[in-house]
Amino acid sequence: MPDYKKMYLTLFRATEQAINTLIEAQRACEELYVSEPEPELRVVPLLGRTEDENE
Repeated sequence: MPDYKKMYLTLFRATEQAINTLIEAQRACEELYVSEPEPELRVVPLLGRTEDENE
């Protein structure tokens, strides 16, 4: 008869390791994201429009 408890625990441990690996990767990516300088944003006017037409 198969040892279901052993099978369950083996699968549970592997699942937990996979989740922890994904969490670590997510944290590393978040750290990379927040450590980058913010890009400089600028407003680009629409072609063929003047300031008076926008009001």
